[in-house]
Amino acid sequence: QVQLVESGGGLVQPGGSLRLSCAASGRIFSIAAMGWYRQVPGKQRELVATITSGGNTRYADSVKGRFTLSRDNTKNTVNLQMNSLKPEDTAVYYCNGKFYVPGYSEYWGQGTQVTVSS
Repeated sequence: QVQLVESGGGLVQPGGSLRLSCAASGRIFSIAAMGWYRQVPGKQRELVATITSGGNTRYADSVKGRFTLSRDNTKNTVNLQMNSLKPEDTAVYYCNGKFYVPGYSEYWGQGTQVTVSS
């Protein structure tokens, strides 16, 4: 069984910064990709940023230039640095991991609330 444990999130004013972290634990043979998605009530969950085992990153157009995703392979951890936050970034952020455990499987974290408001 694989677990994704998220930390970070909270309330921040527009223009501020937050850092989200996600640590994967359990029986993981290798990581295919890890990243973050977000969801607001009434809308579909959407990609924020992902990073593959090869180091390729992908960002939503709405966060490019403001968010940076990084990883620590030794700790099976990814970090999302969020700068210049906007009210429209308000959402529940979910960590996502695609692993070989063996066999390809996808896992989600429990979600962490990010609220951008003055």
